Amino acid sequence: MGDRIAVQSTSNSIKGNKDKKKKKKNKNRGGSKKKMTHEQVLAFKSVTEWVFLEHPSSSLALAPSSVVDDFGVQKPVGKNGDRILFELHSHSKCSDGFLSPSKVVERAHINGVKVLALTDHDTMAGIPEAVEAARKYGIKIIPGVEISTIYSPSGDIDTEGEEPVHVLAYYSSIGPSKFKKLDKFLSNIRDGRYLRAKNMILKLNKLKMALKWEHVCRIAGNGVAPGRLHVARAMVEAGYVENLKQAFARYLFDGGPAYSKGSEPDVEEAIKMISDTGGVSVLAHPWALKNPVAIVRRLKEAGLHGMEVYKSDGRLAAYSDLADTYGLLKIGGADYHGRGGHHESELGSVNLPVLVLHDFLKVARPIWCNAIREILECYAEEPSDTNLETITRFGRSRVFKGGSPLNCGKDLIDHCLPLWLSSQEMENEEFEAIKLKLSNVSSSTSQGGIQVLIET
Repeated sequence: MGDRIAVQSTSNSIKGNKDKKKKKKNKNRGGSKKKMTHEQVLAFKSVTEWVFLEHPSSSLALAPSSVVDDFGVQKPVGKNGDRILFELHSHSKCSDGFLSPSKVVERAHINGVKVLALTDHDTMAGIPEAVEAARKYGIKIIPGVEISTIYSPSGDIDTEGEEPVHVLAYYSSIGPSKFKKLDKFLSNIRDGRYLRAKNMILKLNKLKMALKWEHVCRIAGNGVAPGRLHVARAMVEAGYVENLKQAFARYLFDGGPAYSKGSEPDVEEAIKMISDTGGVSVLAHPWALKNPVAIVRRLKEAGLHGMEVYKSDGRLAAYSDLADTYGLLKIGGADYHGRGGHHESELGSVNLPVLVLHDFLKVARPIWCNAIREILECYAEEPSDTNLETITRFGRSRVFKGGSPLNCGKDLIDHCLPLWLSSQEMENEEFEAIKLKLSNVSSSTSQGGIQVLIET
């Protein structure tokens, strides 16, 4: 009897400990809610002011009810306690995604995303559609692109050879300062993707898989340069593999039996291009690299601004430490493609701490401000139709040729600049000089006249 009581007592004790551990685990998983520190409050204010440049009153409504968890990630509190959720890595059908840009934006809205960067592979073709769709939901779009490059060791003794490296580029609301230069650079990469895809199909044909070029092109869609994912989807549809994961694991992985290189530029060249065109450069998914330390060291010397260290399941400590070692920004994103399934992170699933968002914008905004100034200077010096269309390519405004002449320069000052820059960013001698030049520019100075419609 005594033994039975002792066993039961021990059993209850173990059960009690398990319950305590379970409660503790659940508590840790959710994280406790606490008020922001003074530093976090200032960061939150700065971030929200930028997010809601178009609607300043919205940022004021958010500030009082915002709190953070133990890791500095914003937590929603109360009816008006929405957090400022950024999604900095997403893809659409314009590259290897499954959804149109507008559908990506719609899904981002459903998931509570307030700022979305569309970062298709080697193209910015989907940005205008994304910006148009974002108007409906009040989402801010960061025009972006994920550039395919190659890293070459060049004498580094701790590397194993060349490997592909992807670099994310983030631009201001009106895009790259030298769009034609960047577009040509990206076009050359896309041309190489066609050749690369054809070579992969030839290799698969030699492996007794009768895959057709037309099949891959149909999956990619009109005007879209086919990539490995499109080839993998064709393999699944043709019944040669069971799923995408198997296609990559058996045939399409880096150095695999059906792998082929395209005409990707050297990674340092891409970083220089991003810098020259007014962008912020970030190393994408460094955990996929064979030699991340050597690569990060070289890319920092080339001018890299940051690297991804956050995933949907949290911050990766080893890559966070690597970023700290080289003084790089630490960000992250879902790398969303819209393929569905349990293995893909959803839009908005990567919770970036408010201080991380602030650090990102602290570096990005001066770069974007300079790019906007450069674009406006170009138009002020030569107020042509082409230069005006450069301004409105990604902005929330449209250009119509013909119609009644309007003071386009004044419209840009009064309606567009406040959408792109804060009053503080515009209060300097350089912008004052540009505004003076723009105030004397009217659409009648351009051939045929131009009407600018500002959309809100």
